Amino acid sequence: MKQYRRIVPVMACVGMLAMVLSGCGGDAGGKQIVRIGHNQATDHPTNVALLEFEEFIEERLGDKYEIEIYPSELLGSQTDMVQLTQTGAVDFCVASNSILETFSENYTLFNLPYLFASAEAYHAAMDDEEIVGPIFESTKKAGFEAVTWIDAGTRNFYTVSTPIESPADLKGLKIRVQQSPTNVRMMDLLGGSATPMGFGDVYTALQSKVIDGAENNEMALTSNGHGDVCKYYSYDMHQMIPDILIGNCAFLDGLPAEEREIFEEGFRLVNSVEREEWVKAVEAAKDKAEHEQGVTFLYPDTKPFQETCEAMHQEMLGRYPDLEPIYDKIQDHNGQHPSEKE
Repeated sequence: MKQYRRIVPVMACVGMLAMVLSGCGGDAGGKQIVRIGHNQATDHPTNVALLEFEEFIEERLGDKYEIEIYPSELLGSQTDMVQLTQTGAVDFCVASNSILETFSENYTLFNLPYLFASAEAYHAAMDDEEIVGPIFESTKKAGFEAVTWIDAGTRNFYTVSTPIESPADLKGLKIRVQQSPTNVRMMDLLGGSATPMGFGDVYTALQSKVIDGAENNEMALTSNGHGDVCKYYSYDMHQMIPDILIGNCAFLDGLPAEEREIFEEGFRLVNSVEREEWVKAVEAAKDKAEHEQGVTFLYPDTKPFQETCEAMHQEMLGRYPDLEPIYDKIQDHNGQHPSEKE
């Protein structure tokens, strides 16, 4: 298990990171180093899946490649890591779809609140090549492309001391959101004050009351300790946003055909392992958050939240009409997998 817990005391900018990783693409004992960065803890399903990927690639191509995994934002924020992947200083990284929205407008679609009617519709749509293909390939000119998606569950609001039972409860609260225009717009409609910031800064901001809450899946409570500070978690289920494993195009295009197929098989492995681990991890996170951290889970009526955000769908389609055919395909999946509440 080659995970790197410390690189330099402070990584202040992408330029410094690029210098630190100037050996990327070089070799280690005749092997090419393949570096993968992400922002999750070592016990997170994403890291577990990447360890499986490491083992898979090194079993089949270990004479040529050495995989190195950098968890917990050791390579900087998600935006930093995406930029490093663009340049080839890093070969792969995991980034939230919300971050990728700033690199390609096509990713805006997956950020829409209440885009998917159910978890089943979400999974079916994300497994549909006709839906994800055009979006995943839309950043090739920027130097990277998506190679698989990673389940990140549903995003919900959690707060230090204010139970969120309706949109009105968000009024005046400073809520951390991902650094995406769509998420800022969502908070504006819901009445909260959007506070974009990197994920690694959230715990300190909650603890010091710079913000009143955040929005994420259940794993943030336990793996990242947010449940030590936030005591209310509200299942408004406003988004189902995938995380995306992206790869540097020069690296991917430079792989011989037989090696590329092995890597593609490895990407499919990442997806399947992470999804299996996700189900178990969410159950464990809820149990720990409730019984050890003292978090109260709330189950409000989601309809008022959904109705408040409905305008964003037409706003998005008006700005990006080319996305309408993909949006319509997602609606087909929604029709096949409606919400259990309907």
